[in-house]
Amino acid sequence: MGFGERRGAGMLADLLEKAGGCAVIDGGFATQLEKHGASINDPLWSALCLIKDPALIKLVHWEYLEAGADVLVTSSYQATIPGFLSRGLSIEEGETLLEKSVKLAVETRDKFWDNVKEIPENSYNRALVAASIGSYGAYLADGSEYSGSYGADIDLAKLKDFHRRRLQLLVKAGADLLAFETIPNKLEAQACAELLEEENVEIPSWICFSSVDGDNAPSGESFEECLDILNQRDRVSAVGINCAPPHFIESLICKIRKIVQLTSKPIVVYPNSGEVWDGRAKKWLPSKCFGDDKFELFATRWRDVGAQLIGGCCRTTPSTIRAISQALRKVEKIDDL
Repeated sequence: MGFGERRGAGMLADLLEKAGGCAVIDGGFATQLEKHGASINDPLWSALCLIKDPALIKLVHWEYLEAGADVLVTSSYQATIPGFLSRGLSIEEGETLLEKSVKLAVETRDKFWDNVKEIPENSYNRALVAASIGSYGAYLADGSEYSGSYGADIDLAKLKDFHRRRLQLLVKAGADLLAFETIPNKLEAQACAELLEEENVEIPSWICFSSVDGDNAPSGESFEECLDILNQRDRVSAVGINCAPPHFIESLICKIRKIVQLTSKPIVVYPNSGEVWDGRAKKWLPSKCFGDDKFELFATRWRDVGAQLIGGCCRTTPSTIRAISQALRKVEKIDDL
């Protein structure tokens, strides 16, 4: 048995089957925390609430479950041991907070499921908890997850060392799967994939890239280059795109589908609203964005061209996820007729 045993090896496939072939991921976590009044303009971002307001994290998880999310993504995107150390916490305190991010999601999922599982004809599935592992650029908090420019001194070994302990803790805490998010270049994707093998991780994982031009990874490398190193990695269960503008998604799904068709890895997409984040100024720039009505419309198109896990990222909300869930469930009911 590997690290994490095989407790979740078939969970993702089972969820996809129960969801009619396309499952719903939750939406923007920091966005919803801020709607509730949280001040998270901080290098730790949403992970700051692990320290200051864990009850609020559970509330946001609950809101996304109510909206129809089949997958909850934890509040650990920018939670790292170096990040916690920079705030004066000890290594032990940082490790406890990383494990806490999973436990808060699991506790909320379990309580929600206990409340709804006996309701006749309820439309919910028992959600999976995906432990968020943000890119190295997310830890830097300088916007480099949208450029892939990490500097000449960052190599494969350093990226694996950066991610290793966090991965171990998140698996140990009981996550159902791992979600590597906003990966900007081939090097970090390779590091994540090799790390899964080195640690013998047996729960499912997905690796999602971002894209700023709709054609390539932020580094400028083609998705053919980036995905080629993941195609034959059995421990990478799914691949896709997150936190890219939604108007890029349909063409990116088609591009990814051609690359992964031989391995049949599920395709994951959870775009942002289309607004643009200025990583240096730490603010959202005015830009064309998708409302919930467009997400409802496009979710079925994304499913039809090959996506099997669909949700939202920055600036999307529970109402966005409800629109996606209702659209996909509606299609599922029609298919069953």
